[in-house]
Amino acid sequence: MVGGFNHNFRYKEQIFHVQTEDSGVKKSEITTLLYSGGTILARQTTSYAELSPNASLAEQVELRMKDQHKQMLRQLKSGHYDTYIDEALGDGSQPEKQPKHVEPCKSAQAANKAMGIDELIFAYLTAGR
Repeated sequence: MVGGFNHNFRYKEQIFHVQTEDSGVKKSEITTLLYSGGTILARQTTSYAELSPNASLAEQVELRMKDQHKQMLRQLKSGHYDTYIDEALGDGSQPEKQPKHVEPCKSAQAANKAMGIDELIFAYLTAGR
């Protein structure tokens, strides 16, 4: 199993992450993922099952991993994934939605008051009633 590659890449004022991993000889796949903030935007998986297991297998897999990793970086830079990015993240033209305001629970309100530990525990335990 060959170690993976990770790169952060700035494109259109956003940071994207490209990650390439080897699944190991049992599965014999190389997977490259394009992320933005934890959201997977694109995936490319390539099998290397046809390679014969010999002394140079790790070198061959590493070379394929580098090529696949670079290919996704080039495709990102060329705009190949723009449609996926716009669909998943929006085009930025819509105003950001404000997070919904949530009232703090009773135990949190009680914690804000000067209480001893016993009162705080009691407030926490009875908050759901």
